[in-house]
Amino acid sequence: QNINDNLIESFLSKVRKYIDDAKEYIKEQVYQKKIESNAYIAKAGTIWDFYTDENISDLTDFGKIRKKAFEILDKNKFSTISAILNKSNPFDKLEYEWKYYENKASSFKKNIRPLIFNINFESQKEEDKLIKIIKIFKILYSKKRPLSQFDDRIFKKIIPNRLKPYLIEKKEDIALLNTDKFEFLIYRILKNKVQSGDIFIRESVHFRSFEDDLISPEKWKKKKNILKNLNLPVLNTPISEQLDKFEQELDTKLSKINNRIISGENKYIKVIKGNKWSLKYKSSDKKINNPFYLQIPKNYISDILYFVNEHCNFIKAFSHLLARYGKVKKDESSIIATIIAYGTNIRLLKMSEISDMNYQELLMASNNFIRLETLKKANDIVTNKMTKLPIYEYFNVDKEVIHSSSDGQKRDTAIETINSRYSPKYFGLKKGVTSYIMIANHIPVNARVIGANEHESHYVFDIIYNNTSDIVPQIHSTDTHGINKVNFAILHIFGYEFAPRYKNLPKKKGIIYCFKHLNKYKNSIIKPTEKINKRLIIEEWDNIQRIIVSLALKDTTQSIIVRKLSSYIRKNRIKKALWEYDNIIKSFQNLKYIDNIQHRQNVQRVLNRGESFNKLFRAIPYADGGSFRVKNPEEQKILNECCRLIANSIIYYNMCILSELLTESEKEKNEELANIIKELSPVAWQHINLYGRYEFNRKSSKVDINKIIADLMIRTT
Repeated sequence: QNINDNLIESFLSKVRKYIDDAKEYIKEQVYQKKIESNAYIAKAGTIWDFYTDENISDLTDFGKIRKKAFEILDKNKFSTISAILNKSNPFDKLEYEWKYYENKASSFKKNIRPLIFNINFESQKEEDKLIKIIKIFKILYSKKRPLSQFDDRIFKKIIPNRLKPYLIEKKEDIALLNTDKFEFLIYRILKNKVQSGDIFIRESVHFRSFEDDLISPEKWKKKKNILKNLNLPVLNTPISEQLDKFEQELDTKLSKINNRIISGENKYIKVIKGNKWSLKYKSSDKKINNPFYLQIPKNYISDILYFVNEHCNFIKAFSHLLARYGKVKKDESSIIATIIAYGTNIRLLKMSEISDMNYQELLMASNNFIRLETLKKANDIVTNKMTKLPIYEYFNVDKEVIHSSSDGQKRDTAIETINSRYSPKYFGLKKGVTSYIMIANHIPVNARVIGANEHESHYVFDIIYNNTSDIVPQIHSTDTHGINKVNFAILHIFGYEFAPRYKNLPKKKGIIYCFKHLNKYKNSIIKPTEKINKRLIIEEWDNIQRIIVSLALKDTTQSIIVRKLSSYIRKNRIKKALWEYDNIIKSFQNLKYIDNIQHRQNVQRVLNRGESFNKLFRAIPYADGGSFRVKNPEEQKILNECCRLIANSIIYYNMCILSELLTESEKEKNEELANIIKELSPVAWQHINLYGRYEFNRKSSKVDINKIIADLMIRTT
């Protein structure tokens, strides 16, 4: 399935490249033709002067004048000049485009044909002309026969009428198909059909039929039992009842918010003439690397991991790869050294050269214990332990509510992998990937590596729902990269509140919807722009339930379903219905964002925490500029998790210090110091030596937490 995914991605990429290059070719040809046309126009001006030349008699034969005109300007150029003067388009861009494809025939035959030959395409339709033509292609290519030997009447049926003049050439009253141009047309149509989902590849992960991603019809027959066991109240509530309640609440909320603005109660909305409005923001940023941490003596990162392991015992998560060696005693030092080697990007060989560990020990630890599974378990152990520390409860931005955020961080790939992509803004001329991380109360509770070309919004639900730690958020925020057509609905149904941050909410289209006629709100300041289609949601509710159940049961990767649902390419009824439901939830959330300044501040605050963590996450893999120097996506994920474990360990160490200091200050009834400690961020690393001396051949940490607290208490008092 992964091999097929790679082949299809290659096919789509190559076809897209030829299309993009054709556009550049068109621009170049049009530019050249315009330069030539300017010279022709100058000559046409000379011909135009014939009409005012008094030396030319009115009785002069027109044939002589025309002959003289053709001496000045070639006869074939008159139609071009005429088109320019008539303000019509004299340059046929489609002709240039298909001429380019014809010129590149030998290239795309070499690069695309083998891909088509090795991919098994299927269609949603039983008799699909495109699939039939591709099968003909495969037969002819296997026998090394040209397309011209096949009856082209079947081929001509699939050519759009507007393209027939460019692909079918007339010679001696015979319409001949240009097979080179036609071959590329098939590739282009196939590309569009694959992206829209009309053509699929069954043995694939990302490009199989949408129906195959959902729970099977046989399982869905037991719908009542499944919905009961999932414990999702939204799915078990009749949709007509939900919509009636939404209608009443949305109308009430719109009236209330508009009244608060008119009365001046909401001071954070700026109203301009003509009922235009904008939001005012209050900053509530907190500095990272607070000067407070300068008072703490520096410790090596190896000491920090030993310290955290003494408190959390995360080493127990690292089980041997082979079950029969499960009782073999683990070498704690070599595992910690390997984690630091991967997390800091130093790698094993370099670590063996600059530490007291030899390469063979590190390699054995890596092969036997360092896996994605064990690293995730170790991260969860440290994360869960942090929730038990006294300082943790003060990190909630709202009382008893965990408000998380997620954001992507770009990392370039020194070695090109199948998921690395160009992104000039972040990588320049290099390729890279995105490390997508979920932060809750300063803690990185989940992370994954995605392609730099993949939309972050497709992974929002995925990263929340597949979080295995004890930290379960109620509200989740992202920047605008996390918004798509389904995330509001999906997160709402699963019991989460999706609260993204907008750069400029009033200028966004379709931010608020309603159930009643739009005329009712025409004099309002905050007014809806579109009406909800209740009937469509009711008719498709069974299909929406099936989609949500498929996400809940994890029959497939959630990001794949979300990507297909939020795509604009293929708008079927199910998608449209889910989008309509999403518009309702989005309207409620946007009205809350407009009306509640505290909510806006909380959203901004958790996103700032994410930005702060990103700086720490960039500082840890310092070697090789932070580039992933591995050969495949699986190794990237391992390095990413090692980096997260180091980050979690640093944050845990800081939280231990803050917790002990808070306990001591409360004992001494020093409220001022206690309040300062509660406001400090645990995301700081200026007191951690990430580069320093690496010593691992010992069984305990050199960190003396009691001495650190005693010294801090003396200094702060």
